[in-house]
Amino acid sequence: MTEDVKLSRVESRLRELSYPISRSEAAAECSDVELQLADGEANLGAVIADTGSESFDGPNELYEEVQNALPIEALGEPGQSDGDA
Repeated sequence: MTEDVKLSRVESRLRELSYPISRSEAAAECSDVELQLADGEANLGAVIADTGSESFDGPNELYEEVQNALPIEALGEPGQSDGDA
């Protein structure tokens, strides 16, 4: 079953993983998560698979990599909020 997660809530989802974790393990663990973005959706597992790091020591490191892997359009207009932060 697919889990829908807003981008503003993805950090809490990443905290559920056991660290340290490899990129491939994190991608597999999150393959059923659909990120709700400002301009559509993206599979979190696929986003993690596209990151540059081979492993992550903690959720903050993984969150930063996910943010860097997303196109700027996914984050919405500069200065705008999704209203539920």
